Amino acid sequence: MEQVKTKVKQIAMMAVDTLLPPRCVVSGEAVDQQGMLAPSIWADLDFISDPFCGCCGVPFDYTVEEGLHCTECLDHPPLYHSARAPLKYNDASRDIILGFKHADKTLAVKAFTPWLTRAGAQMLAEADALIPVPLHYTRLVRRRYNQAVLIANEISTATDLPVLSHVLKRIRATPSQGHLSPTERRKNVRAAFAVPEKYKAQLKGKNLILIDDVFTTGVTAEECTKALKKAGAARVDVLTLARVCKAGHMALK
Repeated sequence: MEQVKTKVKQIAMMAVDTLLPPRCVVSGEAVDQQGMLAPSIWADLDFISDPFCGCCGVPFDYTVEEGLHCTECLDHPPLYHSARAPLKYNDASRDIILGFKHADKTLAVKAFTPWLTRAGAQMLAEADALIPVPLHYTRLVRRRYNQAVLIANEISTATDLPVLSHVLKRIRATPSQGHLSPTERRKNVRAAFAVPEKYKAQLKGKNLILIDDVFTTGVTAEECTKALKKAGAARVDVLTLARVCKAGHMALK
């Protein structure tokens, strides 16, 4: 039965590609498969590789011993266990992410999945479930989809990890974080997330991965982690498509 379903899916995809030839979701250039990126776009993406902070995943500008933490994580240890992202947030990745979030270019998630599963390989191997960062229902109505849920669903398909998109709620409608300072961001999302009592049993003792599109200052990840741990989660890791990287991160044991 599964073979039949797979064959039907392949035929459907071939029909779509015939009627609508695959195009890069950013440049519009012809590509091999729907959702893929053109080589010209690839060239401008900046992928994160070793060495990076063993906790928050921020890349270092020099070679260090594996597992070292940056000074920021040492001075202010985050509530989450670790954070990883395949991409640095730059002009190229910003255009892809904004198109994905706001311009219905949802097929781009197909390109993201291999990057995310590689960057988060260790946490994915130890996780029990994926938790997308929720949108407030008023924003979800306007946007019509939650990009974090789309990312989580694709990772789930690749890893067989369940997506628990219903357990974490955004209980306050918060303004966009885009142009806020770190202090303003922290105040903006404080106590904005919660796990309803009826879902807490599903999280007790579980290793969870919080899924989002961009890791900026980490305050959203911290608030979500706080709510998940309060509900009984044993461990929370964070996996995002891109992260903002500030210059000058120092590494210390």
